Amino acid sequence: MKQKKKITDFFKVFRLEHNSNHTAPLYEESVQAGFPSPAEDYLEGTLDLNELFIHRPSSTYIVRVAGDSMVDAGIYEGDLLVVDRSLDPKNNDIVIAEVDGEFTVKRFVRKDDHTIVLEPANINYSPIVVTGEHELLIWGVVVGVLRKLR
Repeated sequence: MKQKKKITDFFKVFRLEHNSNHTAPLYEESVQAGFPSPAEDYLEGTLDLNELFIHRPSSTYIVRVAGDSMVDAGIYEGDLLVVDRSLDPKNNDIVIAEVDGEFTVKRFVRKDDHTIVLEPANINYSPIVVTGEHELLIWGVVVGVLRKLR
């Protein structure tokens, strides 16, 4: 009999500190990604990253990405994904899924009542077509991506 593997066997999962109180200034003015605009000194307030990413602390976890199957969705190897287990996946949500005991991060697409497709965001990978012959468990919906640039 095949031994059931845990999500921690495939992903590096991090415990969340829900009571941390780290905030950063949030400016009302947006930053132009095209041509620069005159600087505006309007401070909107502070931003707590817990409030931005974590709406249900008891059902939220963070997992580190390995691989490149989601690069066209802006998810790269080493990124941290904020995942909410309490959300039911909707069409086109990015999810952490377990298919026949193997874990993956893919886009969730329901084709009909009997077929779900887990689509990669990289043309070098094939979609995973999940039918009634497969065991599918959704471990959560990705609600955010964290990436350190330096």
